Amino acid sequence: MAGIYIHIPFCRSRCIYCGFYSTTAFEHRQKYVEAVCKEIIIRHEELEINNNDYPIETIYLGGGTPSQLCIAQLKQIFDTLYIYNKVKDDAEVTIEVNPDDVTDEFAEGLKSLPVNRVSMGAQTFDDERLRWLHRRHTSKQVAEAVARLRDANIQNISIDLMYGFPGETLGDWEYDIDCALALDVEHLSAYCLMIEDGTPLSRMQIEPVEEELERLMYYTLIDRLEAAGFEHYEISNFARPGYRSRHNSSYWNGTPYIGLGAAAHSYDGHTRSWNVADIHQYIKGMDHGERLFDSEAIEGDTRYNDIVTVALRTREGLHLASLSDEQTDYCIKNANRFIDDGLLRFVSDHLSLTRKGLFVSDMIISELMKV
Repeated sequence: MAGIYIHIPFCRSRCIYCGFYSTTAFEHRQKYVEAVCKEIIIRHEELEINNNDYPIETIYLGGGTPSQLCIAQLKQIFDTLYIYNKVKDDAEVTIEVNPDDVTDEFAEGLKSLPVNRVSMGAQTFDDERLRWLHRRHTSKQVAEAVARLRDANIQNISIDLMYGFPGETLGDWEYDIDCALALDVEHLSAYCLMIEDGTPLSRMQIEPVEEELERLMYYTLIDRLEAAGFEHYEISNFARPGYRSRHNSSYWNGTPYIGLGAAAHSYDGHTRSWNVADIHQYIKGMDHGERLFDSEAIEGDTRYNDIVTVALRTREGLHLASLSDEQTDYCIKNANRFIDDGLLRFVSDHLSLTRKGLFVSDMIISELMKV
């Protein structure tokens, strides 16, 4: 299995919480599309993904806001991808969209693309909070977008939610969950509002939600979604049976992937690399047939930390057979106190988070790291 991630950095406006690389330089959209197509051609032999033994199983267009490209530009990218790579007939092909971008015309245009999964940032169904986040859409537009996508025969829809807003109550959060469930989508991701350095939110000097309320919101989310038939398969992700995100799951199980576009990361099993996080430098490099990037070797303690960090996020947890004997001894030694406290469970050579441990997963994982 192999995957391709394509970063589309264009945003009409920047949300106050977002730490991903983005730009409002819309005048460069076509040049950027052409640069991405050149990178596809330059790198098509990496990971042997064009070999019959390594077909592409997932493609993911993330951002930024991929839906800020027109259908013709998206088609140009997909056409190039499919010319230079062997893509499985049943590949999962995801595009991230903003609800207000999903017009009748855009939804109809998706029919001409291989897209079969859409991930949409709803965040909240409170219009006042949406304005505070600098989101461009309204709560009404989320439902309208889902309806248009269904009409376009998109049968795999994911929405993102956020909780932990200043002044938010448990009742407010339960209302958002109710609205999300009413949409009858196949997948849902939910994240507590994080204050990341360098974002506009970090300069607003707001107080994070109290820990006990955050804990109650998280467990309420789990209980409500599981009661509705969703599988809680990763710390922040829930899916109806058969609808786990195959692309994101590949990140968590260490599957190689190629990242295309400015700031995109790649992983081949031994090395992690990342493209320059500047649209102008990226386009200039591609104009000269040169990929501008940095990289690091994934070995020793770095590999151990990577394996533990991603595996423990999943429902299945960490399979100790993926570690060396020395790494296993180190891991179990540091995990024992969390096992005793009921935060981790150790069953059949697998180490996984308990329900109690899910909420403090970052602390647990950091204590298992090698530094």
